[in-house]
Amino acid sequence: MEEEEIQQKQEDDLGAQFTEKFIQDPENITLLLTLLEEFDFHVRWPGVKLLTALLKSQCAQLQGIILVSPMGVSRLMDLLADSREVIRNDGLLLLQQLTKGNAAIQKIVAFENAFERLLDIITEEGSSDGGIVVEDCLLLLLNLLKNNSSNQNFFKEGSYIQKMKPWFEVGDDNSGWSAQKLVRVLVSPVNPPGATASCQKAMFQCGLLQQLCTILMATGVPADILTETINTVSEVIRGSEVNQDYFASVNAPSNPPRPAIVVLLMSMVNERQPFVLRCAVLYCFQCFLYKNQKGQGEIVATLLPSTIDANSISAGQLLCGGLFSADSLSNWCAAVALAHALQDNLTQKEQLLRVQLATSLGKPPVSLLQQCTNILSQGDKLNRRGSRVQTKVGLLMLLCTWISNCPIAVVHFLHNQDNVPFLTGQISENLGEDERFVQGLCALLLGICIYYNDNSLENYTKEKLKQLIEKRIGKENFVEKLGFITKHELYSRAAQKPQPSFSTPENMLFDHEFTKLVKELEGAITKAVLKSSEEEKKEEEVKKTLEQHDSIVTQYKELIREQDSEINELKEQVTSLTLQNENFQSTITQQLSQIQQHKDQYNILKLKLGKESQHAGGPAETGQVNGLQSEEVSQLRGQLEELQRCQQLLQTQLAEKDSIITSLKSEAVPPAEDATSELTDLRKIAVPADESIYKEKIANLESRLSAQTAETQTLKGEVKSLLESRETMEKELASATSTATILQTEKCKLQQEVQESKKEQDDLLVLLADQDQKILGLKQRLKDLGETQIEDEDELDSRDQFDDEDDEEEDEECDE
Repeated sequence: MEEEEIQQKQEDDLGAQFTEKFIQDPENITLLLTLLEEFDFHVRWPGVKLLTALLKSQCAQLQGIILVSPMGVSRLMDLLADSREVIRNDGLLLLQQLTKGNAAIQKIVAFENAFERLLDIITEEGSSDGGIVVEDCLLLLLNLLKNNSSNQNFFKEGSYIQKMKPWFEVGDDNSGWSAQKLVRVLVSPVNPPGATASCQKAMFQCGLLQQLCTILMATGVPADILTETINTVSEVIRGSEVNQDYFASVNAPSNPPRPAIVVLLMSMVNERQPFVLRCAVLYCFQCFLYKNQKGQGEIVATLLPSTIDANSISAGQLLCGGLFSADSLSNWCAAVALAHALQDNLTQKEQLLRVQLATSLGKPPVSLLQQCTNILSQGDKLNRRGSRVQTKVGLLMLLCTWISNCPIAVVHFLHNQDNVPFLTGQISENLGEDERFVQGLCALLLGICIYYNDNSLENYTKEKLKQLIEKRIGKENFVEKLGFITKHELYSRAAQKPQPSFSTPENMLFDHEFTKLVKELEGAITKAVLKSSEEEKKEEEVKKTLEQHDSIVTQYKELIREQDSEINELKEQVTSLTLQNENFQSTITQQLSQIQQHKDQYNILKLKLGKESQHAGGPAETGQVNGLQSEEVSQLRGQLEELQRCQQLLQTQLAEKDSIITSLKSEAVPPAEDATSELTDLRKIAVPADESIYKEKIANLESRLSAQTAETQTLKGEVKSLLESRETMEKELASATSTATILQTEKCKLQQEVQESKKEQDDLLVLLADQDQKILGLKQRLKDLGETQIEDEDELDSRDQFDDEDDEEEDEECDE
């Protein structure tokens, strides 16, 4: 057997050498890709086999050559469309090798419509009944999607997730081993959170999660398929509230029906179940509780006395049973599962303190916290074998998670007089290298008791616990023991990913979420233990000072908010006044145009009246015009007196508004003065050197305050100027309106006078016509009587008439 392995290795090395010589000239690969376009089976199929072999030997180098080759990937994608199944199937194997670990090629293949083609092949081959061909398609899809967020998004946007549902029909022999891996690639915790959440939502909406849960609860499913299904469901529900709620409602097809969670926990605490299956159930339970405070509350509620049902098995009963069973792996799994029910949930940590356990007949019940510490101390006395180390680690992780960030739980823990001596004894004891990390966990638990101690227990205050450490352990030794946790190899492995993956049950020691807690608290605990009492006092004083600073900063923030609101109101006022100003200006413009029109009409009427008076001739008309001018003068004087009275009234109103603005200014000044005085008082406070950040904040607040005060003053000035402009506009408008009214009355009077003048002129014309008739009659009678000088007089009259007409024309030209 060894000889065959050696021979195979030599052949592989020889093949790698030949491949390296072959690809030294990239033209060889270009020629090979060109030959793959030949439809002849005896050319195309050997070319596919040769290229596959070359990729297996020198994958990275060949990928680079194909990537830069024109249409290189596209030619290989054409193999999937070949009607000959042999070439198509070998083309799948070729693309599997080509897409390994190369994101650029994966993207090109995906955008060459690979997803559509592969899903069509899977459907043609009968989905999960398709055997090895479907398996090859799924493996190629895995290559395209794994750690490639671009392709994952393209797969989701193309609605290909919905097409995966038929692959998970119950009753199929395969039920999607690789298909489940494909689902897990899309919802892996290492993917971007947004991409994972959108895929989880799509899987619930299309019914894929429901299909997976049906497989999960089905009977007769092989252990490996069931394990992969549990892991797949775990990651589909992890962190998704809708999916977690649905999973909580799933029941197993039993009589009576039991929740799926209870059925799975029964498998987890059953030592006869396969190890990988128990790990999968633990992972599923962790994913169900991840960022699910509602689910955490439901699990803890099954442990409380008011909700326990004696006729049914609950999740809490199973966890307690596993926690105190003889199987160390069940102890560890139950402890970790219970710790996840408390993760980042202060309410449930306090609720779990109410849980009471009946230990034996005739003895009073003890709390769950007390029972955990009892098992720790008794197990250490009775058994020091490796299996008990796993139990101790699980319980210590549970206790650390439970009392962290929960001062009430710390008080309950310290209230037991045996706990602190047990921890100090464990830390100071000399243990082997395999159990040194247990000392680190004990140091972590004791450090949490110091860090989250509210000093309510007189015998176990922060200072007394630190003195105890210094006396019995030594501060430097304590810190060194605390560092043993992160130095352990299994700790580093557990910190890599959320899923528990252990080769053997003995390696199952650390939980992923617990590694996050250690990373968060190790530095803080070290700092808290090494601090002296004086430093703590100074720190408390600094905290008080910072709290004062925070309160002052809060006051300034409120003041700034008030000034912001005031500035916004002033801006709104400025806007409204600007609009009013524009309206007034437009109104004034209209009034001025009307006034100008009235003036023009007035001038025209005056001209007409003057012409008519000249045409009529006579001193009476001239006297009337002079009379009109005197009346106009008296009216203008009255108008002037009225305008003076309006001006005095407006000046009084302006003085009143000036007094109002002055009062507003006096009201706006005190907050700024108070803020300045507060800032001055704040500067007098003795601020430690490490509080420069707060000084900068206060300086920024001062600058913002002064800037806003200046802006307020500017806006008030603008408001004042706009009010003055408004008053001026109103005055001009009132003046223009009164002037227009006067002119209108003058116009009406002039029109009436013109009408009267026209009427008088018509009467005169009638009289003149009668006189002309009489004169003509008299002339005719004189002619009849023999008068000879009558014609000469007519000619004279005609000449006089022509002279009069010429004079009138000259007068009209002069008037124009």
